Amino acid sequence: MAGIKLTDTEMQYISLFEAVTQVEARDCVVDEENNRVIFLVKQGMAGKAIGNNGANVKVLRKLLGKDIDIVEESSTLEGLVQAALFPARVKSIEIKEYNNNTKVAVVEVPAEQKGIAIGKGGRTIKRAKLLAKRYFGVDLMLK
Repeated sequence: MAGIKLTDTEMQYISLFEAVTQVEARDCVVDEENNRVIFLVKQGMAGKAIGNNGANVKVLRKLLGKDIDIVEESSTLEGLVQAALFPARVKSIEIKEYNNNTKVAVVEVPAEQKGIAIGKGGRTIKRAKLLAKRYFGVDLMLK
């Protein structure tokens, strides 16, 4: 998380998240456009953070008045995109670099899972784009 600065609001959200879930939040992204907060947790901790039948997410949603997304962190672009697009399965990721130094990760998912990868109103792909940009400085495109 080097180089990422958290706002006071994000720090408050992380504190609340950790108090409710008993899971360490590695990062918090407030997505005002979609009225949600995205929390990053260590690998293998998403289930505990969500709680039985989504109990922790329900409590956080009620307290914050926003939707809650929980994504497992990864040190690689591929791992983070896979986690952010879950439950869609990522077949491949190809990094393309353009003349203006713009990097785009072209993500391929099975045709029958494209709708899952995009999500209702594009929410899932937007989550993946936000995280890819924040951590790796790349844009994302579905193939």
